[in-house]
Amino acid sequence: MRKWVFWFTLLLLVGTDALLHTESVTGNVRERADSAAVVTTAPGNNELLAIGQHQVHRGNLLLVNRDYPVHPEGITEDVVRIIEHRELLNGYGLLDNSIRLSESVAERFGEMIEAAGRDGVSQFLISSGYRSLEEQEQLYAEKGSAYALPAGYSEHNLGLSLDIGSSGQAMERAPEGVWLRKHAAEFGFILRYPKDKTDITGIEYEPWHFRYVGLPHSLIMQEQKLTLEEYLDFLKEQQSYTAMIGGQAYRLTYHAVSGNTVIPVPADRPYELSGTNIDGVIVTESLEGMK
Repeated sequence: MRKWVFWFTLLLLVGTDALLHTESVTGNVRERADSAAVVTTAPGNNELLAIGQHQVHRGNLLLVNRDYPVHPEGITEDVVRIIEHRELLNGYGLLDNSIRLSESVAERFGEMIEAAGRDGVSQFLISSGYRSLEEQEQLYAEKGSAYALPAGYSEHNLGLSLDIGSSGQAMERAPEGVWLRKHAAEFGFILRYPKDKTDITGIEYEPWHFRYVGLPHSLIMQEQKLTLEEYLDFLKEQQSYTAMIGGQAYRLTYHAVSGNTVIPVPADRPYELSGTNIDGVIVTESLEGMK
């Protein structure tokens, strides 16, 4: 009974505005493993999820640039040294043995490289991956602002970005670069700093720098020719957006977050939650049965 009262009180403190997303709320309150409060709701098979401000700074869609630095909770927790996980090192090389990356992102990268190999493209290597804040600070001190960003303002501090090279020639002309620009989005990766969007990203064209954002986001961004900055602005403006990707329908919903906030999420199917690192979170759900 005390736990029920605690969560009910929390939801009242969050405010009534978020409750307007549903028509009625039952008294069935449960506690998730991550200590968020969930209240199941009647219509639409939705439930309400109480989240804190920290969720804005977690997830695959975080915007990191000169204006929005990495928060400690945004750094991926599964960063590994790739050389120590031989099962991840298939079909590509490493510039040096110190390179680290999110393990889950490295798995997706391996799947992508395997697909490229089937197309006869195989001279890939990773030249840079995750950097700690201390390593970024040292790089910035050594190379300066023309080459590096200050500690905390580089995507390399997340664990979701990597610099991909070719052992044959420069990435802009190499078959590896050509293949990635065409197919990387199919595996959840985007070319983060395109040639024609430097005024938006604030970074010169980097044909080697790829960022994992996950599906279906990467394919939507490729189809609409959007950078991460533009994509997050687009979702915020749309509030709710449905896309058909590979014969599967997805619904993407943006929610502003200020302090403790309650948002509706699906109760009967999987969903993903990612902060923007700015002021909100995005709920991504697949709409089964819709083709």
